[in-house]
Amino acid sequence: MNAPLNLNQDHLQIVPTSSGLALDKKRYWWLLSPGLPVLGMGILAGYHFGPKATKKIFALGGPLLLHVIIPSIDSIVGQDNNNPENEQIQSLVEDPYYDRIVKLFIPLQMTANVFAAYVVSRKSTSFIDQILLGISMGAINGIGVNTAHELSHRPHKKDHYLSHATLMPLFYNHFRVEHPYGHHRRAATPDDPASSKMGETFYEFWPRTVFGGLKSAIEIEKNRLKRKGLSFFSPQNELFQGWAMSAGFHATLLNLFGREIIPYLATQAFYGVSLFEVINYIEHYGLMREQKEDGSFARTMPEHSWNNNNITTNLFLYQLQRHSDHHAYPTRPFQALRHFDEAPELPSGYATMLLPALIPSLWFKMMDKRVFDHYQGDLNKANIHPKRRAKIFQKFGVIDRLLNRD
Repeated sequence: MNAPLNLNQDHLQIVPTSSGLALDKKRYWWLLSPGLPVLGMGILAGYHFGPKATKKIFALGGPLLLHVIIPSIDSIVGQDNNNPENEQIQSLVEDPYYDRIVKLFIPLQMTANVFAAYVVSRKSTSFIDQILLGISMGAINGIGVNTAHELSHRPHKKDHYLSHATLMPLFYNHFRVEHPYGHHRRAATPDDPASSKMGETFYEFWPRTVFGGLKSAIEIEKNRLKRKGLSFFSPQNELFQGWAMSAGFHATLLNLFGREIIPYLATQAFYGVSLFEVINYIEHYGLMREQKEDGSFARTMPEHSWNNNNITTNLFLYQLQRHSDHHAYPTRPFQALRHFDEAPELPSGYATMLLPALIPSLWFKMMDKRVFDHYQGDLNKANIHPKRRAKIFQKFGVIDRLLNRD
């Protein structure tokens, strides 16, 4: 794996620098990510102002974009395996353009959410359309967690608050605490609620990751405050701060548009959280870091995350599909993430894999053999759901060493 960048001043003087499009051919295409709420507003406008015959189509605009349009474009545009050179990474990291792109998402997301609440509150919007529009906005807000993710790894407190702001529509603020301090410590281990196990369905994973992540975040924040000599109920509790922001956001919408938008708010939150957790389900499925004799786990390496280089999905998700480099260097911003040949590859991009992940038989058919091949037939190295361990070993004809210990 490439070593972390460590350029001294002499190096910087002799390395030719480049910027803009010369450095990043996708520089302006990254605007697709903050453009997502704009697409959401277009969907809402089409529903609100369009003819009655097209309302249902626009109401389902979010899922159509996510599950049909983006995967279709992905299949046409293809992949990009190019990496920035080591001497280019520092220039990419220091370019403020990319930081502005990430933060541009937030005001656009808030505007889209207010517009959605307005549209849903109209008497002409049926209950069914409320639910469908909730699904569409849930898709926007669910992908918005990726903006929160990018900001959650920043060292500055103001970025953490911006991360919480992005999470407000979903009321999922514990992610800001659990992800960098819990998931990144335990990723690709049986103890991680955000790492799915081989043979585990998404419907089994969902409660484990949602409630397990919340429990982990509470424990992390409790320990942080304890080290500072503070009570869990201190005003400095970041979870309480985030939840207060979310409560204020939802209370404001209810005050402006009335209680009739409650079904919409609940739908978009549930769908958005579930969408995000499907991506979590995909990212580390069946992969496990080697456990040492002392019980600890080896460092996270490229082989512990599923990756993909489909261009379109990566443009919308800030290259989240280059997940191995993100886990190796969590504070490295999206524009500098790299592809590793040794990292396991998904059959297609995250957008294409979302629906198969919801169909257990199809998902297992697509992915279990890949886990088997990744470990060259030794499933003892994989992270396997205990309930289905015997069945999986029997299916692949592998001897389970846990059953053959002295």
